[in-house]
Amino acid sequence: MTPAATSRDRFRGCLIGQCLGDALGFIVEGEAPPVCAAYVEKVLKRGRAHEGRRGPYPFGQYSDDSQLARELMQSYAARGEFDAADYAARVAAIFTEGRIVGKGRATEEAAMRLADGVPWQGAGTPPPSAGNGSAMRAGPIGLMFSSDGGALARAAVDQGRITHTDPRCAAGAVAIAGAVSLALDGTAPSLFPERLAAWADPLDAAMAGALRDLGQWLDLAPAGAVGPISRAGLQPGYRDAWQGISPYVVGSVIWSLYAFLRSPDDYWESICTAIAVGGDVDTTAAMTGAIAGARNGLGAVPGDLARRLNDNGTWTYDELAGLADRVWEISLKGGKEP
Repeated sequence: MTPAATSRDRFRGCLIGQCLGDALGFIVEGEAPPVCAAYVEKVLKRGRAHEGRRGPYPFGQYSDDSQLARELMQSYAARGEFDAADYAARVAAIFTEGRIVGKGRATEEAAMRLADGVPWQGAGTPPPSAGNGSAMRAGPIGLMFSSDGGALARAAVDQGRITHTDPRCAAGAVAIAGAVSLALDGTAPSLFPERLAAWADPLDAAMAGALRDLGQWLDLAPAGAVGPISRAGLQPGYRDAWQGISPYVVGSVIWSLYAFLRSPDDYWESICTAIAVGGDVDTTAAMTGAIAGARNGLGAVPGDLARRLNDNGTWTYDELAGLADRVWEISLKGGKEP
């Protein structure tokens, strides 16, 4: 952990660290493990990340993962508290206005129901849909409620059920928000798996069990850990078309935590670990980046790359930093719980 990082630095590090991880992973999202491993070794580790491009997007564009995390922070900054109805309206708007980048199916379906007037409490896509759409944007909850675990869990669940109602998704959102909170207060990395499992226990046994297993998976190198983590929480014999880490909430949350906990004091190495195994790597790198940024502060995030962040030319580095500052200021005053 960077000793000089202030709480304000860590709020900035969380949001900008998430957006940068997302932007780095977005270039190769959905690609097979060999492609992503080569990208890490030949592009990221050789200082060429700024050369990346995906379709019409030059490097710096972040995807729905961070757009929706940003919208969550915008809602909190505008309302001075977590307001699920206000956040739900923002989720609907970013979809209906065509501003979303890299949309997920379950989240889009829920957004369309919201736009049609369905209340936020009933709009979420039901089980068995269990993607990572609610976990990928939950990091800011850990900033808003870092001093109150009960309020954190309630807010993480509520922001998630706007789009996903499966209990595995709720547990995943709590795990990511909880990890940001633990990172923010300097909790020893060795304590993360059990602490997060205790938060997940009341919500979903599969997620809680995988969080406890994470302690032993951390002893494995990435090549050995990716197999069991990618299958965590799945029924034996289940197959999908994804190579590497799929968008399934259990495996993607656990891999994001694994990537962080393998090198908790090195933001860049954590991001490289998140991406190298392939699959849904914009999301895993976004979640990893939020946690690593919260622990190590903005100074640990490569500034030359972070300065290129944007969302179709808007919401650039300075605007993101300013938003993080507003959320930090509200948190100092004690934002209201849900």
